[in-house]
Formats: sequence, structure tokens, C-alpha cells
Amino acid sequence: MIARQNYGAHSALVKMHLIVNGTSIPITHMGPDFLLVETTTDHPAALATIVLRVDEKERQWKVRLPHGVSKDSKRVTLAPAQ
Repeated sequence: MIARQNYGAHSALVKMHLIVNGTSIPITHMGPDFLLVETTTDHPAALATIVLRVDEKERQWKVRLPHGVSKDSKRVTLAPAQ
């Protein structure tokens, strides 16, 4: 008989979104200084909040969007919030 080991591995449920000017925009990918988002509207340069939820734990932090969000591009440049 072969003993099976359970290493406690599981697939985490990860959800990310950007809140800018009261609008929640889904994030598909996140890098150190950029996001890839799914948006259909433009937003000017602004402060925003990134919300990252992994399973039942949620983390939020402020960022600056120096170039805003464009409906014509999925890439959003990030900078530290002051």
C-alpha cells in the first residue's frame, strides 16, 4: 500500500480591482508599477485604491495614477501615493 501525503495545497481565490473616482475596475494583472485592467471608460490622473482579495483576506492600498485610465489601453501606470 502506498501512503498519500496531503501537503495542504489549494488553489487560492484571487480577486483584484481598482477603485477610481467611485468606479470599480477589474484588474487582470498587476506589476510593480503598472496594472492591466478591463475598462470601457476614461479617467483623468487621480488617486485610486487597489483592492486585493485572496481567499477571505483583503488588503487595500492607495496609489497614484499619473496618466489616469484610458478606455483605449488596458495598461495603467502606477506611482506611490504621497
